[in-house]
Amino acid sequence: MGNHTDLLRDVVVIGGGAAGLSAALTLARARRTVTVVDAGAPRNAPADGVHGLLALDGVSPIELLARGRDEFTGYGGEIIAGEVVEVSCASYGFRVVLRDESALLARRLLIATGLVDQLPDIPGVRDQWGRGVLHCPYCHGWEVRDRRIGVLGTDAMAVHKAVLFRQWSADVVYFAHTRQLDPEDRVKLDALGIDVVDGTILRLETVDDRLTGVRLHDETVVPVDAVVVSTQMVARAELVAGLGIEPASNPAGAFIETDQFGATSVPGVWAAGNSSDIGAQVGAAAAAGALAAQHINTDLIMRDLDDAVSAAATETGSVGSSDSKHAFDNDYWDRIWQGDRAAAMGSGQPNPHLVREVGGLTPGTALEAGCGAGAEAIWLAERGWQVTGADIAAAALDRAAERAGDAGVAERVEWVQADLSTWAPDQRYDLVTTHYAHPAIPQLEFYDRLASWVAPAGTLLIVGHLHHDAATDRHRHESDGPPVSASATAATVIARLDPVQWEIVTAEESRRTVSGPECHETTIHDVVVRAFRRR
Repeated sequence: MGNHTDLLRDVVVIGGGAAGLSAALTLARARRTVTVVDAGAPRNAPADGVHGLLALDGVSPIELLARGRDEFTGYGGEIIAGEVVEVSCASYGFRVVLRDESALLARRLLIATGLVDQLPDIPGVRDQWGRGVLHCPYCHGWEVRDRRIGVLGTDAMAVHKAVLFRQWSADVVYFAHTRQLDPEDRVKLDALGIDVVDGTILRLETVDDRLTGVRLHDETVVPVDAVVVSTQMVARAELVAGLGIEPASNPAGAFIETDQFGATSVPGVWAAGNSSDIGAQVGAAAAAGALAAQHINTDLIMRDLDDAVSAAATETGSVGSSDSKHAFDNDYWDRIWQGDRAAAMGSGQPNPHLVREVGGLTPGTALEAGCGAGAEAIWLAERGWQVTGADIAAAALDRAAERAGDAGVAERVEWVQADLSTWAPDQRYDLVTTHYAHPAIPQLEFYDRLASWVAPAGTLLIVGHLHHDAATDRHRHESDGPPVSASATAATVIARLDPVQWEIVTAEESRRTVSGPECHETTIHDVVVRAFRRR
């Protein structure tokens, strides 16, 4: 695969370590178009070998990656040597910008950028890192077995490290340095025969680039063959900050939080390896990459399946065809609200996104566009808003008015029967919101109309369904515009809002499971955009 920046890839993998290459290999074998972007700075490069990796114990980290790169490219994968400087959402998925200002387009994104070890500020530690200075007993314990091991008391995990390394050697010494030992910790070290050296550390001593000892400020030198440190391990998460992903943290460091399959809080973005599991060794990182890749591929398969089903319906004229451009008219919706499906529509509970996004706003005037049976309009009225609920279906409005009366807010809601694709209100509102509306015009045009009805210093809240893969929808309808059933992504919605006039507060796509008739569970893919109108 050539390096064509205008190519929409299935997946871009950022990071070419064990996790990234393992994921890329799995995806390439699944016949996906995959590009790995690698900055060429593996965390374990200073180490002599990778240990504990089945059938490859002791292999050089550089050789391991070289083998992985050859295997991946052998299946048609592409590797770009470069540094990613920006990642952003786009209508097709994600745009990945490199240091040389080239850009890659991707439907899905895997973050496998690893982590950075924040080392103690003691002269000699960084120079010996990965050789004389160690941190993981399972990575290096065998190599320093029965030798003189010094543990630097630089953080709260140091005593724990001393206890662990005692498994590999009876000659372990603990350097208290600047941290005072708790009495309980002193008891532990004494019980294991671990000597404690008081006094602060000046530097590490070496001979011919080989670690020989630890020099204290009083010039005492304690001979050691290896030094153990606890590092703060911080995932390289700066790139995903623009997507709204903030790193989580624990006492050992910071990481990108995912579910058990590697999916982050942003739909379409996965993370694997030390980016999401800062304690993972090479084998675990590679396994996490393979697992994430399987779920990325399944996600793409299911999205393509949805698209294929929709395309088949379009070809038969049942969805989005020229004969159904006006399917969502008054007669259609009145039939829906008077038919058997009406009982399953409008549970009376407000949309959870409305509750979350609007609950803290000061009440004013509000328009609920496509209000249906009025759950959201009534919820707003109960909280002090003066609401206009507009819908094309008279049957829905009759039900909404009855519910408003039962809730005691009839005087705070005006119900208007209107075709929102042509209707124009005689005022602008402090809040304009819509929830899963199906207008008789393209979705983005409908959202443009709603935005124009928001007053200065007002709020626009759009909650919609994400039905199809955005990239495929865009390709299919690039000549004649989207059908009325096509959904809009968060990125396509905010792209219509002038940044001079609008401040984007929320732009997200999420999944949630709801219970339908007969307890049948359904996964809903939501698009949520909240924007504040500056003027």
